[in-house]
Amino acid sequence: MQIPFFSFKAQNRQVKQQVMQAMEEVFDSEWYVLGKAVKDFEAAYATFNQTKFCIGVSNGLDALHIALKTLEIGPGDEVIVPSNTYIATWLAVSYTGAKIVPVEPNPETYNLDPAKLEAAITPQTKAIIPVHLYGQACEMDAIMALARKHNLFVVEDNAQAQGATFQGKLTGSFGDINATSFYPSKNLGALGDAGALTTDYALLAEKAQVLRNYGSREKYYNEVIGFNSRLDELQAAILKVKLPLLENWNAERIRISELYRYFLKDIEEIILPKTAEGASHVYHQFVIRTSYRNDLKTHLAKNGVDTLIHYPVPPHLQEAYKYLGFKKGDFPVAEELANTSLSLPIYPGLREEQVAFIGKLISGYF
Repeated sequence: MQIPFFSFKAQNRQVKQQVMQAMEEVFDSEWYVLGKAVKDFEAAYATFNQTKFCIGVSNGLDALHIALKTLEIGPGDEVIVPSNTYIATWLAVSYTGAKIVPVEPNPETYNLDPAKLEAAITPQTKAIIPVHLYGQACEMDAIMALARKHNLFVVEDNAQAQGATFQGKLTGSFGDINATSFYPSKNLGALGDAGALTTDYALLAEKAQVLRNYGSREKYYNEVIGFNSRLDELQAAILKVKLPLLENWNAERIRISELYRYFLKDIEEIILPKTAEGASHVYHQFVIRTSYRNDLKTHLAKNGVDTLIHYPVPPHLQEAYKYLGFKKGDFPVAEELANTSLSLPIYPGLREEQVAFIGKLISGYF
């Protein structure tokens, strides 16, 4: 049995006719940049995410960067980020010229540990970026309380957790201004790069709208040095078709995660993902941990099962960040996660017999 790490087949089959119609409507509209499709999707996503505003941009990294720029974060400021995250979180801070201050995650949830945050705060700290990693909501009540205590901004990195909640409140609706990605394999994915910001603050929404469009509110009149980072009309139209299906797609991911837990629960050498009290998990990834990670990955590949490692090298050990002077051992939790984590296939359309096959291969290995 061949099982890819990710497949679009089931989702594409479900939306193909509507997507083709939506794309044809954009084609016939003769308006291809910042038109009706973008406005309609922004309104729909803001409603879904229970925020007042949504601003569509080119991708998730741009969303993070623009969010920080709306808060006027720059050289001399410090921004707290997780030591265990996709590198885009760090890159966005680097683009502003601010200092990256990594904080270790909770080793059980893999998300930023609120108990470790306060020790990282200095008079130069300006913002915290909690990343809802793998689809699990961070412990946002504690993070927001700490941010308000120290008068800090919060920018959620919600790229992997559209639809997740903490204490019933949606990720992407806690922070001052928040970023998400619609990269094709996300829980809500476009057919190319796309991203968005969400906020309840009109001033921040307006600043983001100006920054994404060359720093311009009116064509050929530029107020600030901005970017060319506009959500594409075609991608917006596609995302609007997919958005009403997100809840069911997330439910399917959760059902698959429960199957994995059933098939893997008795394997002592495997650490299964844990969810913090009050948090929900929409399983963008199903990440197990084992000290036998590399051999297990090889074993699964030989038997037709593709897996990935999220992420094999933590940001502080990446060549790009060598200049920061971090060394091996500086962030042991992130390093342990990098050495032991293995992501198993999880996506709408993955069948129970396929999950059972993967479970049997893993139990057979041990």
